[in-house]
Amino acid sequence: MENQKLADRGAQLLGNVVARLYLEASSADGPEGMRARLANTLSAIDRQCGIQRPAAQDLLRWAEQTVKGGADIKGEMVWRVLEEISVCAEVEFGAQYGDELRKRIEAQFAAALASEGNTLSAVERQQILTTILNDCLGFGPLEPILADSEVVEVLVDGPEKIYVERRGKLADAPDRFRDESHLMSIIHRIVIRTGRQINESHPMVDARFPDGSRVNIVIPPISLIGPVMTIRKFLKQKLTLEGLLHFGAISEDIAIFLRACVQSRLNILISGGTGSGKTTFLNILASMIPDDERIITIENASELYDLAKTKKYVVSLESRPPNIEGEGEVTVYDLVVNALRMRPDRLIVGETRSAEALELIQAMNTGHDGCMTTLHAVASPDALQRLETMVTHHPIALPVLAIRKMIASAINVIVQVDRMPDGSRKVTAVTEVLKLEGNVIVLQDIFQFKPTGHEEGRIVGRYLPTGIIPQCLSRFQAYGIEVPLSLFTPK
Repeated sequence: MENQKLADRGAQLLGNVVARLYLEASSADGPEGMRARLANTLSAIDRQCGIQRPAAQDLLRWAEQTVKGGADIKGEMVWRVLEEISVCAEVEFGAQYGDELRKRIEAQFAAALASEGNTLSAVERQQILTTILNDCLGFGPLEPILADSEVVEVLVDGPEKIYVERRGKLADAPDRFRDESHLMSIIHRIVIRTGRQINESHPMVDARFPDGSRVNIVIPPISLIGPVMTIRKFLKQKLTLEGLLHFGAISEDIAIFLRACVQSRLNILISGGTGSGKTTFLNILASMIPDDERIITIENASELYDLAKTKKYVVSLESRPPNIEGEGEVTVYDLVVNALRMRPDRLIVGETRSAEALELIQAMNTGHDGCMTTLHAVASPDALQRLETMVTHHPIALPVLAIRKMIASAINVIVQVDRMPDGSRKVTAVTEVLKLEGNVIVLQDIFQFKPTGHEEGRIVGRYLPTGIIPQCLSRFQAYGIEVPLSLFTPK
């Protein structure tokens, strides 16, 4: 069967299965009070996502006509009905709703095939059933993409364009959403479970999948090409320092030096561009923190999952956007201020973006050593300039010279990570922050990455020490950490 014909048959069967499930749910009273809870849940979803749901009699009429073969299965009706079925099953079956709903879908799929006349091969039948299960229980055409371990990012530019990143390069994905209603249904499914909201008044949202993958969503009227999703997958296989060494993202000498920096409680700033691997590297550095220290992590969207799994004393805090009434917002700034009252041995801010920069710098300067954070910058000097700009966002106005002095005293080491033209990520510089001289913060590079050429389409190079002996060696010695001077000798 041709692909388009198979897709059309799959859409027809999906509508039939969804209609049968709806009629089945409507004919049963369910547990006592379930219908009332269902109505309340759907009403909350409507408010949160800005959905204008069809009336119950319209849904029922559509389901009856679809089963008889007289309704149009295209458009948004099938997805509105599916949302009600999903919520109904979740209320009815609780934690087991996914397994129970799967059984019902498979049963109704067999019934739909029998009523329409089964002209499908076994392979086609299984293919369509898998697609229906993905649409009903998962994230539709994104399911096989998210299951692909080689895919690190997924870009959805409207219903007809899905791209993936593999090994640093973009490529077209074979699957598509059926229409904009299909894509919006998946978006609602993602957003609802995160407590966020997305509608015409709030057309942008940052959320995450259950596995920790981060997703940014933009919908019309902000987006002119339809709903747009950008998904950065959470790596199921934990990337370790040894993994970075294996991939050539760091050298053994740099690893030894940074481990000493973490264990001697130096304040570390990780800078880099979008998608350069800042958060991944932050995870790896944080894993070097001794197990007996209390760690407070602060993030917009929680990504430091590995830390909570491997360390005993970890408290994870996450910011919260305002609700639909514009209330209840908790910013990263609020969390940083509060975290200082929670007796942290280490304070880790997933990304510094605004006024929280001043509170973090002041914490570093008042006894909270060993802090770590990331920010967007293309080089170490630019990182400090961006940090300076962020401090000016604070309600308290400070002289520029005072800000620079605080930054020079607070930050000890800057790690620059970059995404190379071939898509690989590398630590390109490790820089020590010295002091303020005049009105300039003095920096000195300890290690640098020097590209030497290309091999099989990949950038190759060497990690070289600059020959400068870092001043933080005295700090290492105070903590009983021995680092050989040969680490810093040019080779």
